[in-house]
Amino acid sequence: QVHLVESGGGLVQPGGSLRLSCTASGSIKSITVWGWYRQAPGKTREFVATIMTETTNYADSVKGRFTISRDDAKNTVYLEMNSLKFEDSAVYYCAAHEGDTWYGSFDHWGQGTQVTVSS
Repeated sequence: QVHLVESGGGLVQPGGSLRLSCTASGSIKSITVWGWYRQAPGKTREFVATIMTETTNYADSVKGRFTISRDDAKNTVYLEMNSLKFEDSAVYYCAAHEGDTWYGSFDHWGQGTQVTVSS
């Protein structure tokens, strides 16, 4: 069993920054792909960013403002969020995939952390 726990969410003003963290624990083999997703009230969960060993991918809506990174020694993934906008408000979820081949889905999900952008 692998558990993912997110932290770092909170209330921030437009233009501000937050750094989310997600740490995996339990029977971890090797996390090859990490992802961040978000879900706003009344909307479906949407892709934010993924990171493989060295390759990153971002949703167009966050490109240039968000940065995903990973620390494999700590089994942790980060999401640095800058220039936050009202529309970035959502519950942010991290996800992890173990194994060499990734078909686009994740094996493990965190419980989510709330990010609210408000003046």
